[in-house]
Amino acid sequence: MRFKASLLHFIVMSGLALTALPVLAQDRVVQLVGFGDSLMAGYQLAPTESYTAQLEAALKAKGKNVVIANAGVSGDTTTGGLSRIDWSVPDGTDGVILELGANDALRGISPEQTEKNLDTMIGRLKERGIAVILMGMLAPPNMGGDYAERFNPLYDRLAKKHGVPLYPFFLDGVASVSSLQLSDGMHPNPKGVETMVERSLPAVESFLVDIGNRAK
Repeated sequence: MRFKASLLHFIVMSGLALTALPVLAQDRVVQLVGFGDSLMAGYQLAPTESYTAQLEAALKAKGKNVVIANAGVSGDTTTGGLSRIDWSVPDGTDGVILELGANDALRGISPEQTEKNLDTMIGRLKERGIAVILMGMLAPPNMGGDYAERFNPLYDRLAKKHGVPLYPFFLDGVASVSSLQLSDGMHPNPKGVETMVERSLPAVESFLVDIGNRAK
């Protein structure tokens, strides 16, 4: 103890405190949960190739002290997500990356129902003091223009209603690019996920800043 006190006294007296002390102090780990469907779960990919795994690695490479749990379930709709949102996101979670709706669109589920489910999920997370970033989705072309007009704007409306950040299209840069997709033409391959991470990284970094500001 006497040695530690002497070392601290030396640091302060030598004018090194401002530079040395932050190096000695470790920031608290930010706990995130990626909550979504197969696009989040990493369909047919190794665990290290999923969006959450690649995003966590990218953030850590930039010096961010963050852990991202993968709560993606392949085939999940917003109705399925709503049924498990409370127990799939543990207490102590700082933020949720919310990505759902693609399967709703593929199944032709009413966009109004999709919006209602997402609205309820965001509200429940906010009630628990958990920050949310909403990952947008676009309706597939085969669903027709009328469906797209009803489906596509719902994410922007929800983001504005709840005051949460929105990343407009989770598959940006990957949709319709065969070299970045699995053979099914729907899910990203590892390179596709890498592209998704690269494009969404600035938005997630800003999200982490928001979480940090909330904690002050």
